[in-house]
Amino acid sequence: MTAAVAVLAPQVADQIAAGEVVERPASVVKELVENALDAGARAVRVEIEDGGKSLIRVSDDGSGMSRPDAELALSRHATSKIRDAADLIGVATFGFRGEALPAMASVSRFELETSPDGRTGTRIRTSGGKRDAAGDVVRQRGTTVTVRGLFFNTPARRKFLRAQATETRAVGEALTVLALTRPDVAFTLTSDERSLIDVGPASDPIDRVHALWGRELADTLIPVAHREGPLEVRGFAQRPAQAKPAGRKGYVFVRGRPIRDPFILRAAEAGYRSTIAPGDRPSLILFLDLPGDAVDVNVHPAKLEVRFRDKFFVEKVVEEAVRRALGPLAAAAPLGSGGQGLGVGASWPGLTGTMPTGSAQELFPTDPLAPSPQPLAPLLQVFDTYILFQTDDGVAIIDQHSAHERVLYERAMRQLTGDGAPAQRLLLPLTLELAPPELEAVDAHRELLRRVGYEVEPFSGRSVVVHTAPNPHPRFDAARCLGELVSDLAGGRFGGWANRLERFAATYACRAAIKAGQRLDADEMRELVVRLLGATLPAHDVHGLGRARAGDRHLRRRPTGVSQPRHRDRQAGSRAAGPRADAGTGSDPAR
Repeated sequence: MTAAVAVLAPQVADQIAAGEVVERPASVVKELVENALDAGARAVRVEIEDGGKSLIRVSDDGSGMSRPDAELALSRHATSKIRDAADLIGVATFGFRGEALPAMASVSRFELETSPDGRTGTRIRTSGGKRDAAGDVVRQRGTTVTVRGLFFNTPARRKFLRAQATETRAVGEALTVLALTRPDVAFTLTSDERSLIDVGPASDPIDRVHALWGRELADTLIPVAHREGPLEVRGFAQRPAQAKPAGRKGYVFVRGRPIRDPFILRAAEAGYRSTIAPGDRPSLILFLDLPGDAVDVNVHPAKLEVRFRDKFFVEKVVEEAVRRALGPLAAAAPLGSGGQGLGVGASWPGLTGTMPTGSAQELFPTDPLAPSPQPLAPLLQVFDTYILFQTDDGVAIIDQHSAHERVLYERAMRQLTGDGAPAQRLLLPLTLELAPPELEAVDAHRELLRRVGYEVEPFSGRSVVVHTAPNPHPRFDAARCLGELVSDLAGGRFGGWANRLERFAATYACRAAIKAGQRLDADEMRELVVRLLGATLPAHDVHGLGRARAGDRHLRRRPTGVSQPRHRDRQAGSRAAGPRADAGTGSDPAR
């Protein structure tokens, strides 16, 4: 009887392994560049032809290998990274499985040249996994691996390769990701003798971002730096004003290793809640550092996935890290080109006085503000819509409606998740007549209305009676606000918000906030600015959308309230003084 079970031939086993590790030319580039970085390379050069289908060559100036090591490196599971299973805990190198070189050699015409000292070198050639030749070679210290005719002996797999342009883009993306992990290393990529990537060593990660994608992206990013317990999150998050529905860049690195984890990116995007429009996707570059025993990297053959010991803790910290990064006014979009927002340590003269006391519901109390120990920075209201004042670095421009909206939104969220707000009982109850969908909206949101101060009950027919109302500012029109709020809820105007409480709070804040065109006195302006700066996310409008009116320049969304043109951009500064200039102006009908 013929045996039903047999041990696969080594060549077949290598080709099966190649199916897991070597998916396309970009996979080969990724594995070879990771080997170069593990070998201590300070410069990595990648050359491809025909999208990598004809030629892939990766050269480095790393430690190189002796002849015995070079010959052994082409054997399956031969690695210099680990010795036993315990070494997998906290392994810091990109590679450790010992599969990549023999896998790619089994499906290509493969050549390895290496030298450990610049005096003696080794060249090994294989074809389809079979050794062709081995000999001496003269070369500098380091290693060069050349892969020709990828999948030449597995035509079924070669047919699955995409067009040249597609494979070239994938190779460029693979090298870009690795260039982000190591800004201290120089990387070059040439495709059919055309330079695609050429970045030198960088001392700062943002300089590497600038070198890879240009200032257009780099200037929209703000730094992320947060530690909680054993987890540290660093990197960059895009200012909400520049988030778009498509074209975002999202990268996650764990202990220096690039991974694919949509849940981490989703947690980071959760930190943007109430700052961007539903559907917008900000660019994110996040580096997570945590103890080696808190993460398992031996999950995926291509090492693109990891498993966290406490996944929910990691996601919570990532969300908090992004939210904290967006909190300071540095996250506001500057009007001047190349300008930077106001940082945490920047000076806001006259705005650090004692917070006024009084009713928790009154944003603008009638009592005078407590005196500030510093002289008050002059505040100027322009077109009864914007509040301007001087800072140490420029001029801050605040949209009064957006600013008050942010203050009321955060207060409403606290009320909705707590015991609610103290309400003002009306001497003469209000009676409102509503359409059927609005009556349904009142019934569905009755408890939420009560928590922000509205006590509403059915009266007769299509009428409701209102016994109590909030009092967020002296100019507040309780009946109009309730009517607009119920209409918005019935029409689904804020329907893109996934969280019901956030949707309700944003709708209420929009309708209850002071409007454009309402004149404020000096004390009211100062208190609004003080309360805005005390908010969690002072630089961001709660809608995440809107349109700037700066000449013919339009923005898709409204950065909340605060912008800061640089002194050197006099043209932008002069534009900011006009009625059609501020990026905080949107198409919000509540204005």
